[in-house]
Amino acid sequence: MNMCGGSGKPDDVNCDEALAEIFLLLDRECSAERDAELRKHIEDCPPCLEEYGIDEQLKQLLARKCGGDHAPAELKSRLRASIRKTVEERGGLRFARAQLEIEQVSEVRDQLS
Repeated sequence: MNMCGGSGKPDDVNCDEALAEIFLLLDRECSAERDAELRKHIEDCPPCLEEYGIDEQLKQLLARKCGGDHAPAELKSRLRASIRKTVEERGGLRFARAQLEIEQVSEVRDQLS
């Protein structure tokens, strides 16, 4: 195990753990306790801090460049059709189109008076 930074105690986070969980940390998907453990290790370990910084910049760049893009309607339609076909072939299920009409019926309260 590669231990760098910290006190070297067995319960300290090691580099392999920190690097494996960097994106969980960046996405705020860790418990508060694990977040604190990982951040302490990263702050005390220059190689892990550098990797964290690179990954954080990469995530921000991807969000800026790809965050506002939406798939074209035609692509969504083709994906839905492909998913339906796969479900039918593998699961033996058939999709049927149904049409639902909703009619709102309101009572005339004046007639009751």
